[in-house]
Amino acid sequence: MEPVWLKHYPQSVPTEVDIFRYASLNDMLEQSCARFRELPAFTNMSVTLSYDELDRLSQDFGAYLQHELGLTKGDRVAIMLPNLLQYPVALFGALRAGMVVVNVNPLYTPRELQHQLADSGATAIVVLENFAHTLQQSLEKTAVRHIITTQVGDLFPPLKKCLVNLVIKWIKRMVPRWNLPTATAFNTALSLGAKYTLSDAPLTHEDIAFLQYTGGTTGVAKGTILTHGNMVANVEQTSAWIGGTLKAGEEVVITPLPLYHIFALTANLLTFVKWGANNVLITNPRDIPGFIKELHKTRFTAITGVNTLFNMLLHAPYFEKVKEANIGALKLAVAGGMAVQREVAERWQQIMGVPLIEGYGLTEASPIVCANPLDAKEFSGMIGLPIPSTQVEIRDEAGHELPAGEVGELCVKGPQVMRGYWNMPEETLRVLSTDGWLRTGDMTVMDERGYIRFVDRHKDVIVVSGFKVYPAEIEEVVMMLPGVKGVGVIGVPDEKSGEVVKVYLVKNDPALTTEVVLAHCHANLTAYKVPKQVEFRDKLPKSPIGKILRRKLKEEHAASTEAGT
Repeated sequence: MEPVWLKHYPQSVPTEVDIFRYASLNDMLEQSCARFRELPAFTNMSVTLSYDELDRLSQDFGAYLQHELGLTKGDRVAIMLPNLLQYPVALFGALRAGMVVVNVNPLYTPRELQHQLADSGATAIVVLENFAHTLQQSLEKTAVRHIITTQVGDLFPPLKKCLVNLVIKWIKRMVPRWNLPTATAFNTALSLGAKYTLSDAPLTHEDIAFLQYTGGTTGVAKGTILTHGNMVANVEQTSAWIGGTLKAGEEVVITPLPLYHIFALTANLLTFVKWGANNVLITNPRDIPGFIKELHKTRFTAITGVNTLFNMLLHAPYFEKVKEANIGALKLAVAGGMAVQREVAERWQQIMGVPLIEGYGLTEASPIVCANPLDAKEFSGMIGLPIPSTQVEIRDEAGHELPAGEVGELCVKGPQVMRGYWNMPEETLRVLSTDGWLRTGDMTVMDERGYIRFVDRHKDVIVVSGFKVYPAEIEEVVMMLPGVKGVGVIGVPDEKSGEVVKVYLVKNDPALTTEVVLAHCHANLTAYKVPKQVEFRDKLPKSPIGKILRRKLKEEHAASTEAGT
């Protein structure tokens, strides 16, 4: 398809980027540390690391891995941390030592963790003590030989460090008992590493930066191979898109999504390090009162999140005070990771005064593929235009390109597209063609301007009597109903029509009934799309970034049906 979208780029956005501006992520970090040395780089619980401190501590950690542990270029180092100051130190330390980072979800079960450690071949892991008991149960049949443990407050000033660690461990009892006799404390590792000089580990775009696992909540997790070239390219592509809005060395970005997730890793940590910004790390965004307190005291210029997180903030008490404290500061609010619902986007803009800019990406593309222009005046319902140096096509099930206006699978080609899946050549061939086209598995439609609208995940499409129903559409309609706090939609088996639509919803209005929900749907949806089943819940299953897990809802429905309940 002719790249018609290029005609609709904002004037400040180039059609192509220089993907070779940096030789590696290490090169990018070192240039930022030299340029912004005295500026704040990361803040967590009111404690800040400057770029100078990030430079020094990451070198110390990298030297520890090299000289104390004897790890070499290409060895895999797992990081199992929430958003703490230790995360960027460990991440950049491992990368600067020439190693490959394996990001790990701290909420993994022992089975999930064991699989990821064994599959990646990680020989070292950095883990928060709160999750060390899970690691203890997961070490069998893995290659892990070195364990570095840390506590939440380890990089805080001495008094605050002691107080925070004491409260978490002994008062809140948030650290289950664990026993890993050979583990080294994070601060000890830094002290040992400080005795050495970090050995140079020359890297190119072809070297692997991350094994970023995806699909762990839907079966066997796949290790996506993302090279330094992939990540540098996506940082440059993202920077080109937002460059007309940001100023180097002046931005403050709120980072509530976990850095081990590809969205926050690229969009927040890496991109804003390039810009010399201060990343304000939110360790537990589900603690909404604490999150609101942090927002209230921080003059932030950018924030990223997912639809469910923005929705939670908008429904939280005292959120209006965040607006009052931030007047004139906020430039950019970005939503990704899942479809944004119109009701959420419009309410956000009404309260905060800036639109919620929706984008689209996936782990296999480092992750960013599309974004809406930052000069948008209001929510469009689109996931935007392909970003610079990116090709896209909408294809049918036979792989043929479709014209504008027809729904098909989004396929992507560009420098940000992964090398493949780790140790899974057949799975790689299933989604990645020999000429570099990635099948995303997402159903989309492109208009005549090149704007793309997300329809739904291919695997989540519901077929009712031969008609395709997209859960995201039903969810958006239900969210329009006053009194609805959260919603998830799945297809369930039906003898007559093959499948019917089932809605799970969380309400904040006790008076909301099934009859009201169905009447609302009848008024806004054609008959075959109207739900046949409605189930109220106190909460819905979500991923670590807040995405509704439809797969989990399907499993629960199947289990209840089998049990006859």
